[in-house]
Amino acid sequence: MPNISSGPRVGLFVTCLADMFRPSVAFATVKLLEQAGCKAEVPERQTCCGQPAFNSGDRKTTADIARQTIDAFDGYEYVVGPSGSCIGMLHYYPEVFDPSDSYYQRALELKNRSFEITSFLFDVIGMDSLQEQLRQLQFNHKVTYHDSCSGLRQLGIKQQPRQLLQQVQGVELEEMEEAETCCGFGGTFCVKYPEISNRMVSNKSEFISNTGAHTVLGGDLGCLLNMAGKLKREGKQVEARHIVEVLAGMTDTPAIGEADYGLAQQL
Repeated sequence: MPNISSGPRVGLFVTCLADMFRPSVAFATVKLLEQAGCKAEVPERQTCCGQPAFNSGDRKTTADIARQTIDAFDGYEYVVGPSGSCIGMLHYYPEVFDPSDSYYQRALELKNRSFEITSFLFDVIGMDSLQEQLRQLQFNHKVTYHDSCSGLRQLGIKQQPRQLLQQVQGVELEEMEEAETCCGFGGTFCVKYPEISNRMVSNKSEFISNTGAHTVLGGDLGCLLNMAGKLKREGKQVEARHIVEVLAGMTDTPAIGEADYGLAQQL
């Protein structure tokens, strides 16, 4: 087992959706970081990344959130999160401040040490640190992978999750048509343009189903919640999971959007 105390000190950016809807994603991320030899910590002062305010044009609120986030993650060698969208927002922080603001330079510094989890494991830490653990895992299913917009277009995340998945025994990756096309969620986009959003996720649902995959994987919970909801409403038997749940060997919980029958029986 790796000596987790000797590696880099990493602050986990939990994200709102992991906190409120899928805590297992945060736990899986911590597990992967520790297996890679990192010392993972969760700063209590963190909140939302500020993206809803930023996308709505509320720069004052965004700046207030950015200051709190910068302070919360001060001193960590890296900041890592299970979301290209939220980490991408941290990369926008320098745009929120005037260069004369004392937080401008700190925002630049935070940007340079903030990474989405699969990019961090593959590009920064290196796959060798996890290869042995990943090859001990078993996930005997055909899967397809959705490339989220921010991760792909802003952070350059494409091959990293696929390379990591290839190390897991039993995984059969079948690429869907238009894997790089938006699922229609887009944060506030789905609220402002619901009809367009629904058509986009309907197309995505069809592309997923056409692969014959048992599971659709992705790196952003917003996209996964959106796709899982559409797949379920259309009666398509495809599970949706965050990639870290597979990489951490934590697939014994119900998929996204599926009932937790164990909990239901206790209530």
